Amino acid sequence: MSLMSVCGTDCSVCYCYGEMCSGCSACEGKVFHSPGGCTIYNCVVHEKKLKDCGKCDKMPCEIWRATRDPKYSDEEFEQNIAMRVEALGGMK
Repeated sequence: MSLMSVCGTDCSVCYCYGEMCSGCSACEGKVFHSPGGCTIYNCVVHEKKLKDCGKCDKMPCEIWRATRDPKYSDEEFEQNIAMRVEALGGMK
């Protein structure tokens, strides 16, 4: 069973999960690598009151691009977005 974050990331495959990080839902978007809080989590849960981005009609939005992990190349980032969109049920 995987632990799906609100943006479609499978937290269970991350080496930090269960050690340094308990996942965005468990820590209410305040993950260790984003002390101010994840803007994707805050948008979905607090502003839009949705369970995850899959219920949003603007997915993937500019917030996804603004929270890009700098370790990804352009191609890797686009693949990452595609995987998250697929995990959340695809585009509308």
